[in-house]
Amino acid sequence: MLKLTYTERSFYLECLSLSLEEWVTQRVILALRVGQSLCVEPSTASFLLPVDLPGVERLKSEVKRNDSEIMALSTCDSEYLEVTLQGSWLSNGSEEAVGVFVTTMSDRTEFFLQKIWQEAQACASAMSE
Repeated sequence: MLKLTYTERSFYLECLSLSLEEWVTQRVILALRVGQSLCVEPSTASFLLPVDLPGVERLKSEVKRNDSEIMALSTCDSEYLEVTLQGSWLSNGSEEAVGVFVTTMSDRTEFFLQKIWQEAQACASAMSE
């Protein structure tokens, strides 16, 4: 399962070994126990990746072969590729863009997408220094 945590300024992508159903169930139970509002709804999430990252072409072929109903890749411009995922958005129900997005795909694609995202983060950090 892929989990994207959106904050006010950024987001973090991670692979989890739990199934989507197990993770959402645990999150709902937590919200009930602490008295927190929780809204779960079908949604999409998007983020950008540099097109010149090693592995982008391999990601494109993985998506075509295994996960085209869950993930779409679109060229934004000469520098960036947009990754759009189908899944579920969990938040406190407010209009803020703060919450967690979860989805599930083939394990191979999830792992590979996380690896490419981490490389993009490392490149962005190196460029900002």
